[in-house]
Amino acid sequence: MSAASEKVSKNGPSIDVLIPAIEKDLATLPHVIDSLRRYVRHPISHIYIVSPNSSRIRGLCSRKNCVFVDETTVLPFTKKAIRYSSSRWNRSGWLYQQLLKMNGDHICREKFFLVVDADTVLIRPHRFRSGGKSIFYCRSWSQPEYFRTYRKLLGAAAPSPKSFVTHYMLFESAKLASLKRTIEARHGTPWHAAILRSIDKTKQFGFSEFETYANYVYSRNSAAVLLRNANNKALKTPAASLGKAQLQKYARTYRSLSFHQRKGYSTPPKP
Repeated sequence: MSAASEKVSKNGPSIDVLIPAIEKDLATLPHVIDSLRRYVRHPISHIYIVSPNSSRIRGLCSRKNCVFVDETTVLPFTKKAIRYSSSRWNRSGWLYQQLLKMNGDHICREKFFLVVDADTVLIRPHRFRSGGKSIFYCRSWSQPEYFRTYRKLLGAAAPSPKSFVTHYMLFESAKLASLKRTIEARHGTPWHAAILRSIDKTKQFGFSEFETYANYVYSRNSAAVLLRNANNKALKTPAASLGKAQLQKYARTYRSLSFHQRKGYSTPPKP
C-alpha cells in the first residue's frame, strides 16, 4: 500500500496507541501503523503492540519503533482460561483481545489512548478530541447481544442512538477505570469476571468493549461526546495490493478500510 502525499497537522493532547495483534495480522499490521502515524491528528507518544510472545511481531515492533507487550502480562489470566465456543465456532480469542483492550489503562501512559484493530487502516485524517470533547466514530447497526450484556453489567439500557463498533476508539484512562470500578461495585467481583459471567455463551457475539465503554461515557454526559460517521469499508483484497490511485478513490467515500481475517479468533476448537 503506497502512502498518500497529504500531510496532517498534529495538535491537541498527546495520545498513546494500543493494538492487540496475533501473527495472522502481520500482512496488514505494518500498514495500520503507518496509517496511524500519517492520519491521526494528535501527537503519538507510543504505539503498543499487545501480542503473544512472537519473534516475528517483536521484529516488526523493532522495525516500526513500537513497544512490544506480551499479552500474558496484561490480565491475571491467559486466553486458555476463557471457554467461549461451540462445535461450529470459537470466540475465546476474540473475547480475550477485547479484555486486553479494556486493561489498556494499565499499559498506556498518556491520559488518552487510541485502541485500533490490527486489520483496520486509516485512509483519511482523524481527530479524536475537539473542544474538550471526545469524538466517537459510529455506524448504524450492531449486535443485539452487545446491548443485552451492557444492561446486565450496568443495570440500564445503552443510551446511544448509534453503534460504536467501528474498529477504533479513543479511551480516556480515568473514564475506563471508572467503568471498571462501576462494574465491580455492582457485581461484587473483578470487572473481567463480571463480563465473563454476563455473556450468553450460546451466542457468537456476546460482548463489545467499544459498545460498552462508549455507551458508559455517553450515559454520563452525552454533551461531552461528538458523534461522527465511521464510513468504514471492509475489503477482501490484501492491504499491500492497493496503490495510491485506489486509496485516493476509496478516501473520497470512506475514512478507513478493514481487511478482516477472523480465522485466528473464530476457528472451531480442536477436538
